[in-house]
Amino acid sequence: MLNVLGLAATALLVSVATVGALPKVSRTGKYLFTENGARFFIKGIAYQTQGIVISGPNNPLNQPSTFVDNLADSAACARDVPFLQKLGVNAIRAYSVNSSLDHDSCMGALSSAGIYVILDLTLPLNGSVDTTQPAWSTNTLDQYLRTVDAFEKYDNILAYNIGNEVMGPKATQAAPFITAAARDIRAYLNSISSSALVGYAAIDGPSAFVDDTANYLACDRSATSATASIDLFGLNNYEWCGDAANTTFDAMNARFANYEVAAYFSEFGSENCNPNPRVWTEIPVMFSAPMTNVWSGGLAFSYFSALSKGHEFGMAVVSADNTSITTNGDFDNLAAKFNAVSFANSPPQASATSVSPTACPASDAAAWPVATVLPPTPDDAACGCLANALSCVFQPPSPDYMELVGSLIGVACGLVLQAGGSCVDIMSNGTTGTYGVLAMCDPTIKLSYLFSSYYELNHRASLACDFSGNATLNSAAPPALGASAAATSCIPSPSAIFTPPAPPVLLPVAPHNASASNTSGSGSGSGSSQPGNGAAPRWASMGMGLGAVVGCVLGGALWTLA
Repeated sequence: MLNVLGLAATALLVSVATVGALPKVSRTGKYLFTENGARFFIKGIAYQTQGIVISGPNNPLNQPSTFVDNLADSAACARDVPFLQKLGVNAIRAYSVNSSLDHDSCMGALSSAGIYVILDLTLPLNGSVDTTQPAWSTNTLDQYLRTVDAFEKYDNILAYNIGNEVMGPKATQAAPFITAAARDIRAYLNSISSSALVGYAAIDGPSAFVDDTANYLACDRSATSATASIDLFGLNNYEWCGDAANTTFDAMNARFANYEVAAYFSEFGSENCNPNPRVWTEIPVMFSAPMTNVWSGGLAFSYFSALSKGHEFGMAVVSADNTSITTNGDFDNLAAKFNAVSFANSPPQASATSVSPTACPASDAAAWPVATVLPPTPDDAACGCLANALSCVFQPPSPDYMELVGSLIGVACGLVLQAGGSCVDIMSNGTTGTYGVLAMCDPTIKLSYLFSSYYELNHRASLACDFSGNATLNSAAPPALGASAAATSCIPSPSAIFTPPAPPVLLPVAPHNASASNTSGSGSGSGSSQPGNGAAPRWASMGMGLGAVVGCVLGGALWTLA
């Protein structure tokens, strides 16, 4: 056991020599290289305090409903960076951050220690592409882009993950949406001259599922969109347990031998065999041939305490006053193995030619029921134009309104169908590759569209725009323009793919019963209420703040189930 007071940790951190900017890491074919042409391997650890998990039927993946932004805690970084150095890591993975907070101190400390960051762009629950009812919409895109904008100034951003375990062996319908997210984030990074990689962290499972997932995310889409691919495929793999045989990874190694993009273990370190402590004998195998011919390292799970299936994965226990750390045998064994690693420097970058992408996995109703057609790029301006033109609109009763939005969409759609209308415009289907004209819009705009459709189907009777006090008439809407016509007018190219611009500025959330001076609500547009100007209305909340992350829909799992 090792216990070091926070004061000593701070002193050690201050003593770290400040070096120049960390070298940029890029991908050539299936390998990672630094600017000087040296092969780069990820030798890291998951670094995120586990949030609160509320189990129940609405949370089948046992996702945390909260998170701690460790990268915004300068004191904790001062406490932890010396321990990360003791481990010998060159990378950490953070699963969620609040882009509105200051991360300068922690990111600077990590950079000075030579530690890169792989950053997931997702937030718990409704801050990710959803597993069972996926969509790639303006609110999620804007959230991702705000995080990119907040972290692009740092020299140690290695990659952005656009999802973690969103797909499962029996839930593959999110694949087109994840791939569309990779396409649009890649395009945005290119537009701002960013060197960051785009990655996805996949759950392990049956070999056919893992292979189809990996291939789908990297396959040849040059006929429609040459950039619809990830750079970095992560596999949360707990296959090796205890002092396993050196041949444990051989079958998987063979399956990925000709994979087109860089691959690594985005989580590893099984507790299922309960070696107590973990011996990490997989590390010498992972960082030597033949594994290094295929894989680019991995991230041990986890620095902080993390519970999964009754197992404790943590290596560092924080004191009650948050000033000191106590480490365990897992930590000591990991440090010994990591510090003994010598990176192979082959193949040389000059001979690491790009691997031609394979054809996308064929859609199969039983084995891989996934469409090859991807959803469009979410368009803030088009969705904002529509929001301003709708006649009956949602007004949030409180800042934490997303759970209500989910239930109201179901109610409103049912009423629209009963009145002879249709909900197809708000729907998307990753199995058939069909995406409604509004499928890319924020859930609140979809809800307002249903409200307006029902209101108009009922001859604009005032009682038809109430919905238990959650709807109100939009006096600025063109009186002769119905919801369907407004959608056609504002979104003339619903399948458009383009480079997304910088995300609009968020406005503060205000409930509809607030005073007149505080009724701006939240939105991602300019706040103008003029219809047709391409700006989102102030009530539209096209970007969901952290206060709204208590929603009704489940995104990709934040913590793996080992």
